Amino acid sequence: GFVSPAGPSPTSSIHVYTQREVHGTVGSHVTLSCSFWSSEWISEDISITWHFQAEGSRDSISIFHYAKGQPYIDDVGTFKERMEWVGNPHRKDGSIVIHNLDYTDNGTFTCDVKNPP
Repeated sequence: GFVSPAGPSPTSSIHVYTQREVHGTVGSHVTLSCSFWSSEWISEDISITWHFQAEGSRDSISIFHYAKGQPYIDDVGTFKERMEWVGNPHRKDGSIVIHNLDYTDNGTFTCDVKNPP
């Protein structure tokens, strides 16, 4: 038979779902949806981080962070004045809205969810 290794399971995984592509028009707004699912209860320590990697850039920057029950818009980049937190971790939602879209917003947005322990 199959014997599972002793000790706790490495991590009970959390599955994060986002749209593959989101299109918006310059000057309008777009919702970047991020929903997640975990077999564990959602802890009070849940954290959500959004990163942005501009098209053609190798570096990604953190643009938004939710931690200890509070949303924080990172003070870097061009998003800080234009970002709105619309998520609700208790509903397993980590979505944000980017307002007043510009061409320079083209790139890859990543939603990262951690549900410790």
